[in-house]
Amino acid sequence: MKQLLILLLIITHSVSAQTIDYNLKKGYVANGFDVVAYFNNEAIEGDKKFTTSFDGVKYKFSSSENLEVFNKNPEKYIPQYGGYCAYAIALKSDKVSINPQTFQIKDEKLYLFYNAWGTNTLKLWKKENEIVLREKADKNWMNIKFKK
Repeated sequence: MKQLLILLLIITHSVSAQTIDYNLKKGYVANGFDVVAYFNNEAIEGDKKFTTSFDGVKYKFSSSENLEVFNKNPEKYIPQYGGYCAYAIALKSDKVSINPQTFQIKDEKLYLFYNAWGTNTLKLWKKENEIVLREKADKNWMNIKFKK
Protein backbone atom coordinates (compact mmCIF):
# COMPACT_ATOMS: atom_id res chain seq x y z
CA MET A 1 0.00 0.00 0.00
CA LYS A 2 2.82 2.38 0.89
CA GLN A 3 4.50 1.70 -2.46
CA LEU A 4 1.28 2.45 -4.32
CA LEU A 5 0.94 5.76 -2.48
CA ILE A 6 4.53 6.71 -3.34
CA LEU A 7 3.97 5.82 -7.00
CA LEU A 8 0.78 7.88 -7.07
CA LEU A 9 2.61 10.89 -5.59
CA ILE A 10 5.39 10.61 -8.19
CA ILE A 11 2.90 10.44 -11.07
CA THR A 12 0.89 13.36 -9.70
CA HIS A 13 4.03 15.46 -9.30
CA SER A 14 5.19 14.61 -12.85
CA VAL A 15 1.87 15.67 -14.36
CA SER A 16 1.63 18.89 -12.36
CA ALA A 17 5.27 19.76 -13.09
CA GLN A 18 4.55 19.81 -16.82
CA THR A 19 4.46 23.41 -17.96
CA ILE A 20 3.41 25.17 -21.13
CA ASP A 21 6.14 25.78 -23.67
CA TYR A 22 6.32 29.57 -23.83
CA ASN A 23 8.16 31.44 -26.56
CA LEU A 24 10.98 32.99 -24.51
CA LYS A 25 13.14 34.68 -27.10
CA LYS A 26 15.39 37.15 -25.30
CA GLY A 27 14.48 35.35 -22.05
CA TYR A 28 11.02 36.87 -21.69
CA VAL A 29 7.49 36.29 -22.96
CA ALA A 30 6.70 38.45 -26.04
CA ASN A 31 10.44 39.02 -26.63
CA GLY A 32 10.43 41.29 -23.58
CA PHE A 33 7.64 43.56 -24.79
CA ASP A 34 5.07 44.86 -22.30
CA VAL A 35 2.02 42.57 -22.54
CA VAL A 36 -0.19 45.10 -20.75
CA ALA A 37 0.70 47.86 -23.22
CA TYR A 38 -0.63 45.74 -26.08
CA PHE A 39 -4.09 46.15 -24.57
CA ASN A 40 -3.67 49.92 -25.06
CA ASN A 41 -2.79 49.19 -28.72
CA GLU A 42 0.91 49.86 -28.11
CA ALA A 43 3.90 47.61 -28.74
CA ILE A 44 6.44 48.84 -26.18
CA GLU A 45 9.60 47.07 -25.13
CA GLY A 46 9.72 46.41 -21.40
CA ASP A 47 12.37 47.64 -18.99
CA LYS A 48 14.43 45.31 -16.78
CA LYS A 49 13.48 47.52 -13.81
CA PHE A 50 9.90 46.28 -14.11
CA THR A 51 9.88 42.48 -14.26
CA THR A 52 7.92 39.65 -12.75
CA SER A 53 7.47 35.91 -13.15
CA PHE A 54 4.24 34.06 -13.67
CA ASP A 55 3.71 30.40 -14.52
CA GLY A 56 7.46 29.90 -14.38
CA VAL A 57 8.35 32.49 -17.06
CA LYS A 58 9.49 36.11 -16.97
CA TYR A 59 7.73 39.24 -18.20
CA LYS A 60 9.02 42.81 -18.65
CA PHE A 61 6.96 45.98 -18.46
CA SER A 62 7.46 49.56 -19.57
CA SER A 63 6.25 51.01 -16.26
CA SER A 64 5.57 50.13 -12.65
CA GLU A 65 1.88 50.83 -13.34
CA ASN A 66 1.72 48.15 -16.05
CA LEU A 67 3.58 45.70 -13.82
CA GLU A 68 1.00 46.34 -11.10
CA VAL A 69 -1.90 45.88 -13.55
CA PHE A 70 -0.42 42.56 -14.71
CA ASN A 71 0.08 41.30 -11.16
CA LYS A 72 -3.61 41.92 -10.37
CA ASN A 73 -4.82 39.64 -13.21
CA PRO A 74 -1.93 37.94 -15.05
CA GLU A 75 -4.09 35.41 -16.93
CA LYS A 76 -5.73 38.26 -18.86
CA TYR A 77 -2.43 39.39 -20.37
CA ILE A 78 -0.75 36.10 -21.24
CA PRO A 79 -0.38 35.84 -25.03
CA GLN A 80 -2.34 33.09 -26.71
CA TYR A 81 -0.45 29.97 -27.80
CA GLY A 82 2.47 30.60 -25.45
CA GLY A 83 3.42 33.73 -27.37
CA TYR A 84 4.16 31.88 -30.61
CA CYS A 85 2.79 33.00 -33.98
CA ALA A 86 -0.96 32.42 -33.96
CA TYR A 87 -1.08 31.90 -37.73
CA ALA A 88 1.63 29.21 -37.70
CA ILE A 89 -0.08 27.41 -34.80
CA ALA A 90 -3.35 27.42 -36.78
CA LEU A 91 -1.97 26.50 -40.18
CA LYS A 92 0.85 24.08 -39.41
CA SER A 93 0.65 23.33 -35.69
CA ASP A 94 4.15 24.83 -35.63
CA LYS A 95 5.77 27.00 -32.95
CA VAL A 96 7.19 29.94 -34.89
CA SER A 97 8.82 33.03 -33.39
CA ILE A 98 7.09 36.38 -33.62
CA ASN A 99 7.75 40.01 -34.34
CA PRO A 100 6.62 41.60 -31.05
CA GLN A 101 5.37 44.66 -32.92
CA THR A 102 2.89 42.58 -34.91
CA PHE A 103 -0.08 41.80 -32.71
CA GLN A 104 -3.85 41.76 -32.42
CA ILE A 105 -6.17 42.13 -29.46
CA LYS A 106 -9.38 40.23 -30.18
CA ASP A 107 -12.06 39.39 -27.62
CA GLU A 108 -9.74 40.59 -24.82
CA LYS A 109 -6.98 38.18 -25.88
CA LEU A 110 -3.48 38.91 -27.16
CA TYR A 111 -2.35 37.24 -30.40
CA LEU A 112 1.21 37.63 -31.68
CA PHE A 113 2.44 37.08 -35.25
CA TYR A 114 5.53 36.48 -37.38
CA ASN A 115 6.44 39.42 -39.61
CA ALA A 116 9.74 39.26 -41.49
CA TRP A 117 11.19 38.64 -44.93
CA GLY A 118 8.08 40.04 -46.64
CA THR A 119 5.66 37.77 -44.78
CA ASN A 120 3.26 39.40 -42.36
CA THR A 121 1.16 36.61 -40.90
CA LEU A 122 -1.20 39.08 -39.21
CA LYS A 123 -2.24 40.29 -42.68
CA LEU A 124 -2.75 36.67 -43.76
CA TRP A 125 -4.70 35.97 -40.55
CA LYS A 126 -7.03 38.89 -41.30
CA LYS A 127 -7.31 38.08 -45.02
CA GLU A 128 -8.29 34.50 -44.35
CA ASN A 129 -11.11 33.52 -42.02
CA GLU A 130 -9.93 34.63 -38.55
CA ILE A 131 -12.65 32.70 -36.77
CA VAL A 132 -11.77 29.41 -38.48
CA LEU A 133 -8.04 30.03 -37.96
CA ARG A 134 -8.57 30.77 -34.27
CA GLU A 135 -10.55 27.54 -33.86
CA LYS A 136 -7.79 25.57 -35.60
CA ALA A 137 -5.10 27.26 -33.51
CA ASP A 138 -7.00 26.52 -30.27
CA LYS A 139 -7.29 22.84 -31.24
CA ASN A 140 -3.67 22.57 -32.40
CA TRP A 141 -2.36 24.32 -29.29
CA MET A 142 -4.06 21.76 -27.05
CA ASN A 143 -1.96 19.07 -28.77
CA ILE A 144 1.43 20.86 -28.79
CA LYS A 145 1.52 23.25 -25.86
CA PHE A 146 3.62 20.99 -23.64
CA LYS A 147 6.04 19.81 -26.34
CA LYS A 148 9.36 21.62 -26.51
